[in-house]
Amino acid sequence: MPNSNAKLHSNHRGGREASRRELVSRSLQSAQHCLENQDFGTAYAHYLLVLNLAPELKTTVKETFQFTLFKWAEELDSLARIQDLFNCYEQALELYPNDEVICNSMGEHLFRMGFRDEAAGYFHKAVKLNPDFADARENFYRVANWLVERWHFIMLNDAKRNLTYLRAIGSAVRSGSKSVLDIGTGTGILSMFAKKAGASFVYACELSKTMYELAHDVVAANNMEREIKLLHLKSLDIEIPKHIPERVSLVVTETVDAGLFGEGIVESLIHAWEHLLLQPK
Repeated sequence: MPNSNAKLHSNHRGGREASRRELVSRSLQSAQHCLENQDFGTAYAHYLLVLNLAPELKTTVKETFQFTLFKWAEELDSLARIQDLFNCYEQALELYPNDEVICNSMGEHLFRMGFRDEAAGYFHKAVKLNPDFADARENFYRVANWLVERWHFIMLNDAKRNLTYLRAIGSAVRSGSKSVLDIGTGTGILSMFAKKAGASFVYACELSKTMYELAHDVVAANNMEREIKLLHLKSLDIEIPKHIPERVSLVVTETVDAGLFGEGIVESLIHAWEHLLLQPK
């Protein structure tokens, strides 16, 4: 009797496996037929079924699936079915989370729709996945030109300004400020000044997704990714202890709007702040 039950279960499993293979085969044939007739939406649905039923075919059908996705996305875009378009890319990225081509294509759609910050995130991911992917690199640099204000480059190359910040932050840390929050970190330069000065804990928040990703790269390039905690948040949204364990003893920022007077007024304020910090107690 036990042998009979085992045989029954084995036959049942075998039957289910045969049914699965048959459904996968039929769906692949249907998908190919739909592609020949340029019915990209139905072909895409068939490929989703195939990939969910037979994950082992991911590599085999990858290029055809990408082609189908992109064609269907173009059609959805032309019909202004934006949410359906995004849903398709989310499904595709669940199946191929580390596919640089799909990430880059998603970024291109977002960029065309005006979501430049979000697009930069996908372009950046594509470049991280494949640094030799020329299209993704070009797209990332293009969107960065939209998002990274020119004054960032001017400030980063202002040696006098940077030295003033370095001295002022160093003075504050040596005076006992061992936990630091950098608001609007940008490239992360002030956070790195604080860490190099000897701060025990350094936290940095940045609202722009592009600048947040850039700060990650800059901090990592300086071997400080384990020493500086980066937060993709507005400073007003930071919660204790959810995001940082306790109140910090020093806040640093370069968010003063100097559009009317130029950077000179900011530099004067920094000098005044440094002078106060250097005063004997």
